Amino acid sequence: MQELLFFIAVLPDAIIQQEVTRFKEYLSEHFGASHALKSPPHITLFPPFRWQENKLNELISILDKFAAAEKTFSLSLKNFNAFAPRVIYVDVERNESLQELQNKLETFLESELNLKNERGHHGFNPHMTIAHKDLKRELFPKAWQYFSQQEYARTCKIENITLLKYNKNRWDIFEAFPLGF
Repeated sequence: MQELLFFIAVLPDAIIQQEVTRFKEYLSEHFGASHALKSPPHITLFPPFRWQENKLNELISILDKFAAAEKTFSLSLKNFNAFAPRVIYVDVERNESLQELQNKLETFLESELNLKNERGHHGFNPHMTIAHKDLKRELFPKAWQYFSQQEYARTCKIENITLLKYNKNRWDIFEAFPLGF
């Protein structure tokens, strides 16, 4: 039986995705950091996990059930931040609805599917990565100097949770699950 690799996230609207992708492209062109381009702009709710292909319908059904019971909400992105010395990201303003969604999802997946967050409970720190760990340490200060001086502020409505699947060196949207109300 084939195991597939997935993660669960929320994605901003198409306009913000295009803008954030341009930040990723800038980092790729100027600093050689292209790893973040392997996935659409997103905020991870549940990190990568393996799932049996023959149980895919069960996973989809559970995520659909979960999403239908949750409500939409607005999310604000504001400027940039970093996990020095390698990661740069669009910062997400503190949002109780997002925190609650992530916590509920993690609890729900564990109780319904015995699916545990393999990375443990290090606290949820929502962010939208634009430079991943392939940003060389020696280039980080210059890249961070550039992005720390940029202003970026957007608000979007979160209306879905999204299941992303790993496909030959990149993450693709597999299915979106509309939030119920």
